[in-house]
Amino acid sequence: MSLLTKLTDAQKDAMRAKDKVSLGAIRMALAEIKQREIDGQITLDEAAITSVLVKLVKQRRDSIDQFEKAGRDDLAQTEASEISVLESFLPKPLSEEEILQLIDQAISDCGATNMQDMGKVMGLIKSQAEGKADIGKISGLIKQRLNA
Repeated sequence: MSLLTKLTDAQKDAMRAKDKVSLGAIRMALAEIKQREIDGQITLDEAAITSVLVKLVKQRRDSIDQFEKAGRDDLAQTEASEISVLESFLPKPLSEEEILQLIDQAISDCGATNMQDMGKVMGLIKSQAEGKADIGKISGLIKQRLNA
């Protein structure tokens, strides 16, 4: 079952259950996906839909930080609920050990020896880790490996 189908089925289930938080998060995700399809005049594949969901989760995390700084814990809690709904559609996150294995594999595949090769390593890893790990964290780990 495709990710888009899962989202639309979950939307129907949330409507039936009158779950406003889930329904709002799913509708927002579907609207963003539809907007990307219209803007690019394309049909998004699974990887593109996953990247949309990752972007939405990241936006929610940024919003939580802002709401907590402003003392709006009620809104921060709503955003956290939306994150949990959106994350249920994302692939299982990679463990620290799996990320390090991916990095080591990519470094050996492209023969990277210094920081100038970081782009090559990131290119290999990004497609495999998209939606499964924080790309910024991966970048930091690659820097550590290449500087060692």
